Amino acid sequence: MVWSDKVWEMNAEASRMSCAGGSASLDLMVAWLGRRHGERFAQDLTLALGLERARGRDERQRRAVAEQRGGSPKLAEALSLMEANLAEPLPTEEVARLVGVSRRQLERLFKQHLDALPSRYYLELRLNRARRLLQQGSQSILQIGLSCGFSSGPHFSNAYKAHFDKTPRDERSQRAAAWRRPAGESPP
Repeated sequence: MVWSDKVWEMNAEASRMSCAGGSASLDLMVAWLGRRHGERFAQDLTLALGLERARGRDERQRRAVAEQRGGSPKLAEALSLMEANLAEPLPTEEVARLVGVSRRQLERLFKQHLDALPSRYYLELRLNRARRLLQQGSQSILQIGLSCGFSSGPHFSNAYKAHFDKTPRDERSQRAAAWRRPAGESPP
């Protein structure tokens, strides 16, 4: 048996499928029907089901909050602060102060439980939110960058490209291309 941290898995023939359950089963169903009936059908189904979007296979399954926060109340508090302040990111020193620990202590908690520095983790939170907005929303790229705490369009674009290996414009273009493809036609 092989374990995966992906939202869902499907072999090439679509004869074996598996998912984590819950809303992941909807993601898998949309992907399977999209494979059979085309991307346009999958997008229409996603809207009909009232989903913002169907998660792709390569997305990681979100870890349970308790596991993610490692049972540390201070870490949980720091993560909640970060998630609540994506548009106007708090400096690491401010997060530590609000949580009631030193900066170094906060860094140790992040390293121990999340294997990341607080600043890196915070940046990834903001970039992942930006990616969801680019894939789902209609705001301009600049508006999305600003709403995710980036000071300018170029700053957002550079950080996005460094993290996802494509620009926000490329991300948006891929979504637009999927909508323009006729039903049944596979992506290149």
